[in-house]
Amino acid sequence: MSDGFHIDPDIRKAETLPARFYRDATVFELMKEKVFLSSWQWMGDYDQIEFPGYVFPKTILEQYLSEPLLLVHTEDGKLRCMTNVCTHRGNLVVNEPGKAKNLVCMYHGRKFGLDGKFQSMPEFQEAEGFPRDCDSLHNFDLRRWGNWLFAKMGGDIPFDNVEEVLNERVGFLPLNDFYHDPGRDRSYLVNAHWALYCDNYLEGFHIPFVHKDLNTSLDYGEYNTEIFEYCNLQVGFGNDGTECFDFPDGHVDHGKNIAAYYFWIYPNLMLNFYPWGLSVNLVQPITIDRTRVSFLTYLFDESKIGASAGALLDKVEREDEFVVEGVHKGVKSRFYQAGRFSPRREKGVHHFHRLIADALNR
Repeated sequence: MSDGFHIDPDIRKAETLPARFYRDATVFELMKEKVFLSSWQWMGDYDQIEFPGYVFPKTILEQYLSEPLLLVHTEDGKLRCMTNVCTHRGNLVVNEPGKAKNLVCMYHGRKFGLDGKFQSMPEFQEAEGFPRDCDSLHNFDLRRWGNWLFAKMGGDIPFDNVEEVLNERVGFLPLNDFYHDPGRDRSYLVNAHWALYCDNYLEGFHIPFVHKDLNTSLDYGEYNTEIFEYCNLQVGFGNDGTECFDFPDGHVDHGKNIAAYYFWIYPNLMLNFYPWGLSVNLVQPITIDRTRVSFLTYLFDESKIGASAGALLDKVEREDEFVVEGVHKGVKSRFYQAGRFSPRREKGVHHFHRLIADALNR
């Protein structure tokens, strides 16, 4: 961009992303390619395609990217993610999940293997230079961690360093035993720019002011943020009476009263681990003024929820919505340009703004 964004790497000197970032519709559209298509996105549970021969269509960031993808478990045991768009006339190849021996487009009968490779096409005997490599379905990067899948449609952001951070802190948990409890899932429409929701999530600075009940569960004085390449971690220390993790010997946090690990994975995914399980937050842009936030709940010890820092997720979310929507209105003011960061409390927001600025400036 000729009129790019700059975030000083020294948080003591840095200003936040300017107000125009949150107001500019062109920037909002540009982020589709620059930020979301080149980053890792949540693809849901491995259970969707647990058995060889299963296929599962997914649409990523519906109403924003609206990109049709297909998860496939091939007969030889490989997990794949590919485009779900036929290379003939653009029809969706798979409409419903289920078992399949191959992939056949119902529009004109073009056939692909479960690896996405073109196999056959009726009435194309006279076509010259056919088939081409691009007549196969494009495959994307797909990774499994625990019982969950993540895909990336472009770019060179690694997953290994994210996985390493997750394994160090929560790898001791029985991740493959976590089970989805859809009855606890929630979805919220927030009248604000998606990045403002992430800004709010990425700092514990507001907790004593906005979340009075949550603040009684956490030791705000000990609350801290750790920065990694494409993710960061907020560590929530528990007060007396709050359920905390029982760490094994040798764990980096052994002996500490930690009630929650709040992982943010660039750009729009939060994995919040508590002694009872996991709350996944998916931040999904819709328009420049509207965002859908979905909470997915995974349990492994439901008995610990009541005394946990994550016991009041709905109340905390409503409180966050109120302030985020207030900030969204505020950044439209003619008299607001940019803010400064608290070097102690807003390291996560600074990290986020630097990654966004770097992506948009490429």
